[in-house]
Amino acid sequence: MRVLVVEDEELLAGAMAEGLRDEGLAVDVVHDGEAALENLAVHAYDVMVLDRDLPLVHGDEVLRRTVASGAEVRVLMLTVSTTVAERVAGLGLGADDYLTKPFAFAELVARIRALGRRSRPAVPPVLERAGIRLDPHLRQTTRDGRYIALSRKEFAVLEELLRADGAPVSAEALLERAWDQNVDPFTTVVRVTMRSLRRKLGGDPVIETLTGVGYRIR
Repeated sequence: MRVLVVEDEELLAGAMAEGLRDEGLAVDVVHDGEAALENLAVHAYDVMVLDRDLPLVHGDEVLRRTVASGAEVRVLMLTVSTTVAERVAGLGLGADDYLTKPFAFAELVARIRALGRRSRPAVPPVLERAGIRLDPHLRQTTRDGRYIALSRKEFAVLEELLRADGAPVSAEALLERAWDQNVDPFTTVVRVTMRSLRRKLGGDPVIETLTGVGYRIR
């Protein structure tokens, strides 16, 4: 899952990004509304964590333009306000959820994952196929009941393949959703990660390579 964090408090933004990456998410960070709109025009995000009080372009305007563009990204708005009127106003602009500062990090993660499940056709909280069971919330993976220890990127790639439910996923799509904007698109990182993932899954091969198309779990 790929997340855009838009927060002008750089220490808070950095802490959120570090924690979310530890949860296996791909995270990009910007500190103003103008940069947020630029990133949204280039990348397909599953969730945007959007602070309401932003420099250059206010969070409300970022939300208005995002909704007007038809982008499928789900929006979790952050605010220091605790009034019902403020929360209602944000939701009325098109936000999918609201979180008041200060917040518990565990709640932030839970809300992002809940929104991520709604960013594309609905998927169950636990993903299963070909004997593989992946729980994004607990960050646990098993195959035929055997626990499999995966790196963050291996977990993210496997989650994307399971989300596709048998449909092929291109290497470009995996780069877009499992890595952040700092990855070199011309590297072999997807192929290397796929090789390691196949080795760890063991047993009969279940990840199929479709030449010129991508990868899928049969």
